[in-house]
Amino acid sequence: MKSFFSDFDAAYWRERYVAGRDGWDAHGITPPLRAYFDQLDVSQQPRILIPGAGRAYEAEYLHQMGFEHVFVADLAPEPLADLAARAPTFPKEHLLLADFFALPNEQPYDLIVEQTFFCALNPVLRPAYAKQCAALLRPGGTLMGLLFDTDFGPVQEPPFGGSKAEYRAYFAPYFNFRHFETATNSLKPRQGRELFICLKKK
Repeated sequence: MKSFFSDFDAAYWRERYVAGRDGWDAHGITPPLRAYFDQLDVSQQPRILIPGAGRAYEAEYLHQMGFEHVFVADLAPEPLADLAARAPTFPKEHLLLADFFALPNEQPYDLIVEQTFFCALNPVLRPAYAKQCAALLRPGGTLMGLLFDTDFGPVQEPPFGGSKAEYRAYFAPYFNFRHFETATNSLKPRQGRELFICLKKK
């Protein structure tokens, strides 16, 4: 099956990991996501998907908290192997070496976590991203995370920036907006440049 990632395919991302061109890597879970996860009820055991997960510090944190149905998806095997090495008890069957746009929706998720995946996509795929998030969530399910609210200039490869108004147009057909504001607890290099989003599927 042809990947929807265009030029930013598995080989591209493998090269970036091998070459150490992974400036998006925060080397740990970021404060806005940690604060959100700390409010979740582990007794409910929601199905959680983290697409384009990279080294998936978020999945590791949720796993340590006791969440048992956390799935991560990435095109490149290197970051998934990194998570498996850091968290050896993380279920191997939950490590999905897969294209987000080709993921099945037979078992919908309760929560999708966005962390530097949206900005890694070819911008022409942004409407498809919003649509696929909605397709993978149960009715009333949540899409939450961070989006860069900044202009990175005329770049030819990820990360790609954008604006709050632009993003709203992509998600409005499928989601109700609970939070869509500048994050107040971003990492210092990203302060004032991130939107914290919490959207509920219609």
